[in-house]
Amino acid sequence: MALVTRRRRTLPPSPLPQRDGVDPVRVRLPGTGQWATVRDHLVARLPAGSGVVDGMFDAGLIVGADGRPVPADAVYAPGLFLWFHRELPAEVPVPFPLEVVYRDEHIVVADKPHFLATTPRGSHVTQTALARLRRELGIPLLGAAHRLDRLTAGLMLFTVRPEERGAYQTLFRDRLIHKEYEAVAPHDPALALPRTVRSRIVKERGVLTAREVEGEPNALSRVELLDHRADGLARYRLVPGTGQTHQLRVHMNALGVPILGDPLYPEVTGPVPAGDFRRPLQLLSRVMEFTDPVTGARHRLRSGRTLAAWTSYGAWAAEGHAAGDCASADRAAEARTTADRAAMDRAAAHRPPVPRASGQ
Repeated sequence: MALVTRRRRTLPPSPLPQRDGVDPVRVRLPGTGQWATVRDHLVARLPAGSGVVDGMFDAGLIVGADGRPVPADAVYAPGLFLWFHRELPAEVPVPFPLEVVYRDEHIVVADKPHFLATTPRGSHVTQTALARLRRELGIPLLGAAHRLDRLTAGLMLFTVRPEERGAYQTLFRDRLIHKEYEAVAPHDPALALPRTVRSRIVKERGVLTAREVEGEPNALSRVELLDHRADGLARYRLVPGTGQTHQLRVHMNALGVPILGDPLYPEVTGPVPAGDFRRPLQLLSRVMEFTDPVTGARHRLRSGRTLAAWTSYGAWAAEGHAAGDCASADRAAEARTTADRAAMDRAAAHRPPVPRASGQ
């Protein structure tokens, strides 16, 4: 019996350059549809509305594979590719450096700050790790090999050559890369550590939080206590064995020691306005270790960042720390602080009394 293989479709190159490190939008007209013109399809497909679409056509901003503007009354042609630049939203700059810890002709490993998204999406476009690195390093073809939550800081792997991106993505898909995270959370002396947490985590589309449910485990995390101190805080090493959404945050919350600064676990505290960079989530992608699938080199890389709640809890928890002038930001920040204090109080209830020191 003949083996049938599916040939990968080669996409045409973009006729438009990047803008601020952001690729143009590519649209391929569906093979079936009742649209008479290209304009009719884009009006139906794009949420911007007919006025915006008509304005883009009038300005010649929608182009075909040859780079020439496509007229609004062009007859609908199934399979036709179009390109245009989206209207970039106004974004508050993330005021923290994005540092490169390793770079060669194949990869870039960056140390991402808190609050910086990985790739352009939604309201975060130019203020993303990918767009900033493309601009700062002058590598327009740079691509992200994986994702890291916007609120999480630490190491991220990017690829220089698009044709090699799949090889590096396989490291994450096949769990061939070792990652270690660090977190600051309440200390519970009754919690036996180290331990491996196994559970089934589901994340529903449109719901902010993930949750644990009954069933076959699909999430595995190793939790180790690195250090703790008298004020009720502890520093943890977290080693994920799987990559479910919010996995480490969900598992720490389930253990009764939610990570400090988490706006979702144990409870949703409400949206934080743009420009409020107070009390970042105390979760850091600290270590990344892997064998390069292209060069064969062995890498063990380490983030140089620190978690502020551990090094200077007072500054991290201060109301005015790196704050924007916004009343709703104050309310959201206060809610997060209240949740953190409540978690620390719950952990303190299990803490044995400290013996009194003898007089000197």
